[in-house]
Amino acid sequence: MPQLTGSKERSLFTQVVKNYENKQYKKGIKAADQILRKAPDHGETQAMKALIINSQGHSEEAFALAKLALKNDMKSHICWHVYGLLYRSVKNYDEAIKAYKFALKLEPESQQIQRDLALLQMQMRDYNGYIQSRRAILQARTSVRQNWTALAVAQHLAGDLVDAERTLTTYEETLRSPPPKTDIEHAEAVLYKNTIIAEMGETERALEHLDAVSKNSLDRTAVMEMRAEYLLKLNRMNEAEEAYRALLKRNAEFRSYYRGLQSAMGLKSTDVKALKQLYEEYALQNPRGDAARRIPLDFLEGDDFREAADRYLQNMLHKGVPSTFANVKALYTDNAKRDTIQDLVESYATSTHIPQSNGSAEKQVNGETTQFESSVRYFLAQHYNYHVSRDLEKALRIINEAIASDPKSVDYHMTKARILKHYGNIQKASEMMEKARSLDERDRYINTKAAKYQLRNNENDAAIKNMSKFTRNEAPGGPLGDLHDMQCVWYITEDGESYLRQGRLGLALKRFTSVYNIFDIWQEDQFDFHTFSLRKGQIRAYVEMVLWEDSLRGHPFFSRAAIAAARVYTMLHDRPHLASGSLPNGVNGTSDKLDAAERKRAQKKAKKAQQKLDKIEAEKKDAKKTAAVGTDGEAKKEDKDPNGQNLLQTSEPLTDAMKFVTLLLEFSPKNIEAQQVGFEVFLRRKKYLLALRCLVAAHSISPSSPTTHEQLIRLRHTLANLSSPLSPKVSQAINAELTAILPEDVDLAAFNSEFLARYSSSAKHVHAFLHARQYLDPETQKQNQKDLLGTLALENISIQDACVGLEILKTWEVEPAVRNEYTATAHERWPEASAFNEE
Repeated sequence: MPQLTGSKERSLFTQVVKNYENKQYKKGIKAADQILRKAPDHGETQAMKALIINSQGHSEEAFALAKLALKNDMKSHICWHVYGLLYRSVKNYDEAIKAYKFALKLEPESQQIQRDLALLQMQMRDYNGYIQSRRAILQARTSVRQNWTALAVAQHLAGDLVDAERTLTTYEETLRSPPPKTDIEHAEAVLYKNTIIAEMGETERALEHLDAVSKNSLDRTAVMEMRAEYLLKLNRMNEAEEAYRALLKRNAEFRSYYRGLQSAMGLKSTDVKALKQLYEEYALQNPRGDAARRIPLDFLEGDDFREAADRYLQNMLHKGVPSTFANVKALYTDNAKRDTIQDLVESYATSTHIPQSNGSAEKQVNGETTQFESSVRYFLAQHYNYHVSRDLEKALRIINEAIASDPKSVDYHMTKARILKHYGNIQKASEMMEKARSLDERDRYINTKAAKYQLRNNENDAAIKNMSKFTRNEAPGGPLGDLHDMQCVWYITEDGESYLRQGRLGLALKRFTSVYNIFDIWQEDQFDFHTFSLRKGQIRAYVEMVLWEDSLRGHPFFSRAAIAAARVYTMLHDRPHLASGSLPNGVNGTSDKLDAAERKRAQKKAKKAQQKLDKIEAEKKDAKKTAAVGTDGEAKKEDKDPNGQNLLQTSEPLTDAMKFVTLLLEFSPKNIEAQQVGFEVFLRRKKYLLALRCLVAAHSISPSSPTTHEQLIRLRHTLANLSSPLSPKVSQAINAELTAILPEDVDLAAFNSEFLARYSSSAKHVHAFLHARQYLDPETQKQNQKDLLGTLALENISIQDACVGLEILKTWEVEPAVRNEYTATAHERWPEASAFNEE
């Protein structure tokens, strides 16, 4: 174990450590090299140099040097600590923890190593290990409050509530004098202890403790909410009623308080008279409030509802509140209430309505009347555009009248764009939303709506140009780089879906992978809060964050991008030639029908087109290139694969798909699309038992799902025609589960026909039937084409269903004449829909 003998070298080593901590990497490497010239085998200097090199982005070189350092000095805790830090930087937490533990064996008193180990254990949710680490840190420094709190948090998250409470109580008993009222850390810790007592189910004791500490608590609202909740659970209704009334004095718009008050007063949803009286009381107390007037509309019926709705709507429409329709559309689940609202607002539109006014000036009355009429038109346009009360022709006529009365209204033009979207005319909808944006160029919301509609119309360049109006445009990659830095998930996802529709799979995968990486960053961001929250004393918020992070990837944003990415990878597996670039007819084109020579020419042409696109993108990048500098003063890295070609050229698409599918099935097991895409991947990987589990899960979510029906037939047919039999155990397990859904002796064609008989009026189910029949018997394709054309005559078919039918024809590789007939028929039914104007 070589040691530094000279004082100069020891001083230089101290300087290396300081340079690393201050991010003075060049100076640090220079000082390390000076030491290594005199002591070339000094392991600790090599380790510190490796750490600096890693910070400069050269991880492979850093690992090689760190291994050499360990070889030279195996018994140095610094070398092992650095080795753990390197593994942590590449997110190999298991190896990092091993290295930290080895370093601790060599230097048990090192607080820094102990803290780093505790952070990783918390990140990996190793609560038992975290408790041990926190206990060791506490024993070393018992005077620091956050060490006690951290141990309590570890015990709480591990489920040991009794020990968590005992830890917090022990610290409180060590205090010689009570902390001042301004001590936020103490106040938060006391409330945190109270939540632990309540979580143990000891509500009475939690209430007593809360009453004892409430005077010194700084979070008065939280104390009042907790007290009201405890009183309600203990059936002390009179006190609970007083508590909830006190909360309503602080905030009369919070629905949860009203629900608590109703429970405390023993009022059920059937006690209409008492409920009505209660809300009238609060409506009088809060003349400008909304909740006390809106909530009664949920439980009132008949004439009472009509009277209350009339008052509410007139009040809101006279004020010109733009969100009036958004406030009441939840009532449309009740058909009677929906019809009543329609009758009321239609009566406002057809009669001369003079509103109540405090002023007597004729000008004020006329102005208010004009505002009322405009608000009524706006409401009716939204009403007839809504899916449960849709009449697009009427909606378009009314919104045109509204625009004529106020040509510069952003809201009216936005609503017209939505109506055009529901007509199926995505191009005109995009143009109208862009016009709305031009009416108020300083409004970020309308700017993002315009960009979203442009992406839906596959206008990617126009969309990013709009988004650039609200970005700094300093990151590599221009505005798109800024949106990635800002983690603008909705835009990146929409951009990816747009490229997927265009058949530009590389860019689509690039965007979906970016969303995956953003969620990774959010997961990693916990590291900072493990120390920050404890240091600042924000314990309750910290515990909520930890529990939220545990289900982070269950968010719909992640599910949407992950499902799309997995589908792209299955397409690449089924048709590997798609990796050569976008073929002439897109991902659902007829390229598979070409002979070898024609396909080769098509691929060559597609490759040239892709190279041309890459060249254009490179030129754009060069033109916009700026010296992008991060907050730390270092130049930001540029993306070496902006078009996703490396992702597209994968040799194992199903393995890459599993990166998304594994997380989908873990965090979104109730998402039927996640289970269905998991089935597709497992079936192609010949993991039939796992495919069956996805199918069973999807069937339990929705037994009548058309996609599940089609997949069920495909699995049963695949298992019946295997080239080599499955192992007895696997076969037995599959039959046990699959037979419960579809018995082995059932005729699949007959089963498919029975499915059609049950759901013959649903276009989605007819599509599934045709898919399954085509799979079972390819000779039925002509009849399938005819039946698919017949779905356009179904009464309940939507434009989206018709578009799916068109995509089915593309996957079947039908003749152009068949597709033309389908689009012509669809165009007759939906003349405004742009999807059927292609051919």
